[in-house]
Amino acid sequence: MPRKSTKTGKYKLKTHKATAKRFRVTGSGKVMRTKGGKSHLRRRTKKRTKYLFTEMLEVESNASVKRIRALAPYLGKYKANPPR
Repeated sequence: MPRKSTKTGKYKLKTHKATAKRFRVTGSGKVMRTKGGKSHLRRRTKKRTKYLFTEMLEVESNASVKRIRALAPYLGKYKANPPR
């Protein structure tokens, strides 16, 4: 006897992994980004400037936020334990 299908017919959306690694969502729903220029050619950069690379900034452009949410639809949904 064949099993009953429990699927609702909806599709899972694939997350764009590069977007998911570059952005975070805060508890209030803001999309935060890291700063660029942190990887190499930093020998002559001032220490204060290098320290300022560590902070995250809010993405202010509404168009960018809309695109980020489309590329990573589950970005702010699951914290530590994603469903399996």
